[in-house]
This record gives sequence, structure tokens and C-alpha cells, in this order.
Amino acid sequence: MLIFKKLCLFVIFSINFAFGGTVRGGDAGSPKGNATIRGAFGGSEIVIKTTDRVAGAIDSLTWNGVEFIDSFDHGRQLQSASNFGLGGSNFAETFNPTEAGSRDDGKGPRSSSRLISIKAVGNTLETKSRMAFWLAPGEKSSGKPARNETILSNHLLYKKVQIGFEDMPNVLDYRVVFTVPRGERHDFATFEALTGYMPDRFRRFWRFDAQTRKLTPVEPRGEQADPVAVSDESGKFAMGVFSPDEPSAGFEKAGYGCFRFPAAHVNKWNCVFRVRDSAGIKPGDYTYRMFVVVGSRNDVERGIAALRDRFAGKAAGSR
Repeated sequence: MLIFKKLCLFVIFSINFAFGGTVRGGDAGSPKGNATIRGAFGGSEIVIKTTDRVAGAIDSLTWNGVEFIDSFDHGRQLQSASNFGLGGSNFAETFNPTEAGSRDDGKGPRSSSRLISIKAVGNTLETKSRMAFWLAPGEKSSGKPARNETILSNHLLYKKVQIGFEDMPNVLDYRVVFTVPRGERHDFATFEALTGYMPDRFRRFWRFDAQTRKLTPVEPRGEQADPVAVSDESGKFAMGVFSPDEPSAGFEKAGYGCFRFPAAHVNKWNCVFRVRDSAGIKPGDYTYRMFVVVGSRNDVERGIAALRDRFAGKAAGSR
């Protein structure tokens, strides 16, 4: 593991690439995806680690001795993905570029996604990657066939993650840019700008009520309009998300999701944006900003309230 120590070590990996062929992370020509950033909070440290196994996606987030991410296969990380539809169809995962890799990567040590660059300094991480499709050509999701004809997509993802925002050391300032390539035809795009898969101990789901400024219980049945959080039973450990870019135009009743997967012993939250255009989704950059709050349930509640106040009436991103 390559560890980047605060203010001591500065390492930049970068590489130019051509769009062609399937290249897996860790092969010759790709930088290694192992990095660590950290920031002090609450008498401990928030420590974020990326690994080469998932092409520089966030494989681990710990605080006060507790792991917040259930990194099992190449889908359960703190990561980003997108999904595209055409002609009214937007079937789950059938055209689904995914940061950490593909379904067939399974629990294996390598990713079908290609890491292009990685930079970690102190409390700040930046990566750029070329995402793999979740399904391989010929595979199906919910009975529907994959629309992609390759494993490696031409869709790029850039992320910048900073531990600490203004006077809130337990807030991750998390920015992503999805680059949609030219030459594809889609009329609907779903950008899962960020999702966090959490271990089974995190099984209490909450939404932030703007009227009471409190977290209130919510059923993990998909998306709704309010920022969400997931905690353990004790409330000593929790993670929540807020975005000043929510909601997407035309999708005002959605954007923040909570999901429970009992058979897999994992739970998740997400922050989602959507774009619909009957003339075709425009190629180029789609930029979103999220704030992930880590700590106790009370820490997360206070953090989301403070963020809502600071961004009231403001748009933090562009798309």
C-alpha cells in the first residue's frame, strides 16, 4: 500500500491513453491506484483509502476504528456510476459505466475500469478514470440485454475529494465530473454521482427534515427529495449526504436514495441526478458536488443542517 502522509509525501501518477482495447487496472501503462488521505476529527482521524483493485475508487473509509464501506465486489464502494437509456427504455445496468469496475470482476484483485491518473496530498484526493461497463456484452440485467458492445467504455470520470470543508472537519467536499463521449445516442441519463455501500451494522435510515432541522426515520425504499443518512443502532456512527445541486429539473421528488439488501448483508445510500433530452443527451462534462458528513448521528444531523444554511439559494455546480 502506498501511503501519502500529510504534508510529507506528494506523489502524482498520470498517463496519456488512447481509446482502444480493454485494459485492466494494474496492467502496464496504468498507474497504481493505491493511495491514502486523512483528516483529524473528534479525537480520531477520517482515513480514506483507494486501491488498485478497484481502479482508484474509494475502497475504505474509517473513523474512530470503524469501517464505513462494505467493499465486497467491484460495485460496493464509495463510488460513482452512470446509466443511459434510449427510446424510453432505461433498464437498470444495461448501459452502465461504473467507476470501480464490472460485475464479472467479482471479488477479484483487478478491475476492468482503467485508472488514468491519481494524486493524493494530505487531505485531498484526485483521480481520473475510464469506466468499465457493469455488464459484459451479451449479459443481462433484469432480463434485459446489455447495450454496450465492449467492456471498457469511453466514459470518463474525474473526482476530487477533500476531507474537511470550511470549519467542518468531518465533511467530505466531493466533486465529480462525468464526461459523456461523442458518437453515442441516448435520450436519458442517470448520474449516480455518489453512492456509499455500508456494512450491515449500519441499518438505521434517516432523512433530513428541513422544517424541524432533524433527522427523522425513513424506510429504505428508494429515492425521495430530502438528504439522507445511515447509522448504526447506537447512533455513534453515521454517514449522510447533501448536495446543493439537488434536485434535477423535472425530478424534484427524487435525488436521495436509501436501500437495504438483507440477503447480501449490505445497505446503501445514493445521490442521483437525471437529464432527459428527446433530441439526444449532449456530449461533454456533467459536474456535480456533494458533501458527505461522517461521525455520530448527531454530528451528521448538525452537519447537514449547517450545509443547507450555507448553500440556501445557491447552486454549487454546473451541468
